[in-house]
Amino acid sequence: MLCLYSIKFTITDMTIIFRLLFNALGLILIAKFLPGISVTGFYPALIAAVVLGLLNIIIRPILLILTLPITILTLGLFALVINGFLFLFAASFIDGFAVDSFWSALLGSILMSIISTLGNRWINQNSENRPVQYREVKG
Repeated sequence: MLCLYSIKFTITDMTIIFRLLFNALGLILIAKFLPGISVTGFYPALIAAVVLGLLNIIIRPILLILTLPITILTLGLFALVINGFLFLFAASFIDGFAVDSFWSALLGSILMSIISTLGNRWINQNSENRPVQYREVKG
């Protein structure tokens, strides 16, 4: 027995999914052109995008606060080193996502930051707060 129901999403709710997909595709692109980074497929890239996002939300602010003096002394360049270590750390426990060296991780994290920034700007530019409704009707 089918029933009528309506699911209401807004475009802003869907931006998280779009950002994850964009970051996964960016990671595949980085792995294609950077010799020290390899991704075996879309699914490991998607998992890596989720893990990198969680590491950047949870671990990165803590590390930035703990290393604030050296970050100030290096005029913020040590934040790039932290990003590289987080990129290397994520690759250490995700099957299908491998990074050969720290320098590959550092360059990969810089490229990933650029791609993520460009993707976020593009997604934010194309999204407005208009509701999108998906309805399943009894057929």
